[in-house]
Amino acid sequence: MAEKSIQWFKFASPARFYDLTGRLVWGFGILAAVLFVVGLYMGFVLAPPDYQQGNSYRIIFIHVPSAWMAMFLYVVMAIYAAVGLIWRIKTAEIMAKAIAPTGALMAFLALWTGAVWGKPTWGAFWVWDARLTSSLILFFMYLGFIALHAAIEDRQRAANASAVLALVGIINVPIIYFSVHWWNTLHQGATIKATSAPSMAAIMFFTVIVMVFAYWMYSIAAVLARARLELLEREKHAAWVSERLNLPRTKETPHA
Repeated sequence: MAEKSIQWFKFASPARFYDLTGRLVWGFGILAAVLFVVGLYMGFVLAPPDYQQGNSYRIIFIHVPSAWMAMFLYVVMAIYAAVGLIWRIKTAEIMAKAIAPTGALMAFLALWTGAVWGKPTWGAFWVWDARLTSSLILFFMYLGFIALHAAIEDRQRAANASAVLALVGIINVPIIYFSVHWWNTLHQGATIKATSAPSMAAIMFFTVIVMVFAYWMYSIAAVLARARLELLEREKHAAWVSERLNLPRTKETPHA
């Protein structure tokens, strides 16, 4: 059991992490592109209009996956931040920092598409609904995490402060999810539940699932690509960076 743990922890090494992620970025990126093409074709060509909302409902194929990913990525970011805070694992700190911009993008897409959907449905682009307000707070938490990293020059202090913020903000994720049950909100409840059949046509359901996987693959590819760049910046004087990039060694580059 100990040997297996060592095998997993070896990927925390910056050089091994860089090598592994380099093989994964392209694969996840290609999968994301294929799934986006398939999902958008299913959603905007094959899926029929909704009997109540007509064609305006199609925004859910962008809105729902982005909202799910915004919450999921925040939890993953907080976990990585906690690992970096507690065990001082550099790659965990880098992953937390790399996730934040993608999570912020997903939160923004969820808010923007929600506003587009809300205008024909509620008659307004924005209402101070519990689900919408807590989602806006999530977006601001992402921005705060990014801002802390940018504002504090010392990387370790920046990582520690950002980790604390991420862990405090994680309480907002279940609030977003359960807000439609805890308060009387305009936002509709979940149409896809693990405990019951989805309350939508099969083609609509499978389109949402395809788009969720597309967003997931994209997020993994984007985060890993950003993490690799951050790692190169932090380790630019390390010998393994010169070896991987075929750079000539300088006197300032320490030997491994």
